[in-house]
Amino acid sequence: MTQDSRGERIAKWLSRTGVASRRDAERMIEDARVKLNGQPVVHPATFITANDVVQVDGKVVDQPERTRLWRYHKPDGLVTTHKDPEGRPTVFASLPEGMPRVISVGRLDLNSEGLLLLTNDGELARRLELPNNGWLRRYRVRVFGVVDEARLAALAHGSEFDGVRYGPIEAGLDSHKGDNAWLTVSLREGKNREIRKVMTGLNLHVSRLIRLSYGPFLLGTLQRGELEEVQGKVLREQMPKATEKTAPRKPATAPATKQAR
Repeated sequence: MTQDSRGERIAKWLSRTGVASRRDAERMIEDARVKLNGQPVVHPATFITANDVVQVDGKVVDQPERTRLWRYHKPDGLVTTHKDPEGRPTVFASLPEGMPRVISVGRLDLNSEGLLLLTNDGELARRLELPNNGWLRRYRVRVFGVVDEARLAALAHGSEFDGVRYGPIEAGLDSHKGDNAWLTVSLREGKNREIRKVMTGLNLHVSRLIRLSYGPFLLGTLQRGELEEVQGKVLREQMPKATEKTAPRKPATAPATKQAR
């Protein structure tokens, strides 16, 4: 029996619906939160077909919609999570009414701002985050301290601070006034809070960090809190396999560009 005739693995299917990433879907299954046709799912490799009924926490999960992607200008002061245990405001609570459930492509920390990609498809998010895409992520960074341009340039060969090895980073000085300076920083594969930690290693304090681009997707003229859907044609060009879903598209209830609450 081929995989096509058996259907699709439930963890992957849940990821495509936007309920959770594949990894989080697997954790949901481990926690006995997922049912298939009324029976608890015990393994993430369980296969499902279009006629099956899947429930998460007792609620029926709809069939995956067409893959969609949005550019969002994240303001600082929001955490990139669906629910924050500390009660801080979140990116997802700030989105316009009528948006489908979405997940982020990577994260921006509380004090970072700029381009954040959002999608209703966990599999697309996983593919966009893969290091082998080789996509450049570009940032504008304001730092406090004395900038050593030679040490900035040396980051292109990789660096190590506090026992952690970091990959190549392209960094250059744009302007400075007194002890404050603006840098352009680019990397292809980043660890958690990498730019902040590397700058600390150079005796620089990051006071502002703005993501300008993620691969071919640009922040552009989006204002803080604005959201804009990436056109299907553009998405197909950049990620040819991302739009292979056959489920019909439901009418959008949110405009293509809208200010978040």
